[in-house]
Amino acid sequence: MTTSLADHLRALPDEALAALLQLRPDLVVPVPADVSALALRVESRVSVARALDGLDQFTLQILDAARLTRHPSDGTTSADAVLALATAGPHPPAPATVRGAVDRLRARFLLYGPEQALRITGSVDELAPYPAGLGRPAEELDLRAAALCADPAKLRRTLLAAPPSARAVLDRLAAGPPVGSVPPGSLRAPALGAEDDLPPDPTNGGAPTGSPVRWLVEARLLVAVSAGTVELPREVGLLLRRDTGPLGPLRADPPPVDAPPREAKAVDSAGVGQTMEVVRHTEALLEALTAEPAPVLRSGGIGVRDLRRLARSVTLDEPTTALLVEVAYAAGLLGELELPAAASRYGGEQQVLPTGAYEVWRAVSLAHRWEQLARAWLTMSRQAGLVGQRDDRDRPISALSPEAERAGAPAARRAVLAVLAELEPATAPTVEEVQALLDWRAPRRSRGREAAHREVLTEAARLGVTGLGALTSYGRLLLADVTATDERGGDDPLGLRTDTDGSDPSSTVRALDALLPAPVDHFLVQADLSVVVPGPPEPTLAAELEAVGEPESAGGASVYRVTTASVRRALDSGYTADDLHELFRRRSRTPIPQGLTYLVDDVARQHGGLRVGSAGGYVRSDDEALLAEVLADRRLTPLAFRRLAPTVLCTSYQVGRMLTALRDAGYAPVPEDASGTMVLARPRVRRAPTRTPSTGRTHDPLGTPRLALPRLMGVVEQIRRGEAAARAARRAPAVVRGGAARTAAGPLPAHGHTEALAVLQQAVRDKALVWVGYVDAHGATLSRLLRPVSIGAGYLRAEDERTEMLHTFALHRITAAVREE
Repeated sequence: MTTSLADHLRALPDEALAALLQLRPDLVVPVPADVSALALRVESRVSVARALDGLDQFTLQILDAARLTRHPSDGTTSADAVLALATAGPHPPAPATVRGAVDRLRARFLLYGPEQALRITGSVDELAPYPAGLGRPAEELDLRAAALCADPAKLRRTLLAAPPSARAVLDRLAAGPPVGSVPPGSLRAPALGAEDDLPPDPTNGGAPTGSPVRWLVEARLLVAVSAGTVELPREVGLLLRRDTGPLGPLRADPPPVDAPPREAKAVDSAGVGQTMEVVRHTEALLEALTAEPAPVLRSGGIGVRDLRRLARSVTLDEPTTALLVEVAYAAGLLGELELPAAASRYGGEQQVLPTGAYEVWRAVSLAHRWEQLARAWLTMSRQAGLVGQRDDRDRPISALSPEAERAGAPAARRAVLAVLAELEPATAPTVEEVQALLDWRAPRRSRGREAAHREVLTEAARLGVTGLGALTSYGRLLLADVTATDERGGDDPLGLRTDTDGSDPSSTVRALDALLPAPVDHFLVQADLSVVVPGPPEPTLAAELEAVGEPESAGGASVYRVTTASVRRALDSGYTADDLHELFRRRSRTPIPQGLTYLVDDVARQHGGLRVGSAGGYVRSDDEALLAEVLADRRLTPLAFRRLAPTVLCTSYQVGRMLTALRDAGYAPVPEDASGTMVLARPRVRRAPTRTPSTGRTHDPLGTPRLALPRLMGVVEQIRRGEAAARAARRAPAVVRGGAARTAAGPLPAHGHTEALAVLQQAVRDKALVWVGYVDAHGATLSRLLRPVSIGAGYLRAEDERTEMLHTFALHRITAAVREE
């Protein structure tokens, strides 16, 4: 069969061969040496499984029809036979639909050959041993069962005589798969009176359980293929399917969705509100990790306690917090920082904290920030829903741990969103309807992944990709953009190009920008010292509010409150009282309350009243009464202050600890340098090394890089050259191939090493082609047709006639050389 398939592949034009490689991209990893190697790969088990995983339910049923109609002598079928079997049911599909499925199978070379002699690619029977859920023919299972099936009338009478419980077993096996397991020993006839020891079966008139299968085996309707396995013969299954057709119910079109479309504006509005929340919560999460980085466990990932702490700080549940952590890590906003063992709480060597890319992300627009997160979620190969579950060793799976890695996660997300994108816009199907559509689109791939698909729908709603259960307009654009990137992935095989650099907004960003409320550059100061921001703040305004206010609520209109601690924090970071007054006058659209002015002036008057130096630790102040209060404060007793002068106190502790203790006690000290100048600066922020986000790595749903059509044409050309070289190698002289025979006519082959060098030197002068035999690093004798270029320093440099590339060969490995005539 392999030779026949190779002949069919050789007869294809280059465009058709490139189309095959485009439909089955795994065939070019690595590039086959010639057409024969390509044919072997087309029939390999792994490649055929990948091809079958991408087919819909109807196409797989048509492939089963081809398998059922094979001629037993030569194993071929025809398009007409497939059409006749597919249309034999009570609700036959259109003939054009059946032929379209046959064409799809032939394009992928799961079927090949002329229409009247179609062959099925090898490994299909191994991967799906029961075509259409039917068992093997009775003659392959049992001769007595074959004799029963050969008499149709007797077979029908036997079926009619089956008890109700036995008929239920037959109906279940007839729907597929046709094999079932039974308890050991249940097929043997019980001893006299032993049936009373078995539990009764009400569906069988009170007969003991286990007797229906034994009755079917004794009636030859089932065949015991092993001690605990029975199989339904194909003839019995076809008879039981007389109402549905030999292939079972055929559905050429995907199942319908009964949910009515929602209003598109309402869907986008719901999604936009969620996008704002996602960006806000992600920023709060990263700020929490900036203030207190999470140590990395020895087994990898973030511990349960740290995840709970982060969830409390951002007021979210743990699954949503784990999702945001995973997405931020995939987007390159989180990373690990190497630390000495003594620097971590738990003695670890790494901490998770924001990277330098977080500063850039925080400075761009809200739409850009959301797109970076959503694109990372759509392409990351991690399944956040596994966090908190147990692994194979019954250990909890932590966030960012290797156990949450799943190569099929991107394919599952894109498959679910593709189902939503194919529906009418703003349609919100139920989870069961989405699962039914996935089962029809790719039944082999979706089988056993129902939980993962439900997680995708939940995560899409949390991230704002969907709204009210329907795909948003900007989510549809994001999916189309990622899919287009996959299709042109051959232009960027290393995944280094990114389309979200901010200089040229994508269609997703433009669509989301049009839906989001315009960012504001002002706020409203209330009499109770609360600051209301009527919309999403600009990045500059957000940074200023973070310095001077305490956040109280967020959403479409966020609220901050100015407190003594927030004003002191702003003064510590370098603001002066005049700077704060100017900030409120410039940003506020309402009159500044007198209480706010007094608060800023009072805190600024106290700010710097104490000076902390680094001379082992000293505190000085012009206010002697204030120093006396500090010296008498019992909360500061552990610092052991001593009075050096009426205006100076000293201690043996360092400046940092003194600053913390004094501020915790309610004072407002500031550090100073050796010259007595106040040192005002923002706290030093640590960042993890910048990571490359996963948003630029594009793969096909099965994990194989896709190549563009021009690259595929180059691959086809390389395969053709390999085929030509293989044909040429078969005509190479026997002495070059390792044989001892000598040609009767033509040039005399050079057997000795010295004679081979002479032939090569002459070929260099004449620029002639030479058959060179040599021993490779594995000890195998090979032959290649070369055009020698130079000889020197113990090496031969020659151009390979097949690849047109220069290669270097060690002269001591060359066994023979014969000029090509």
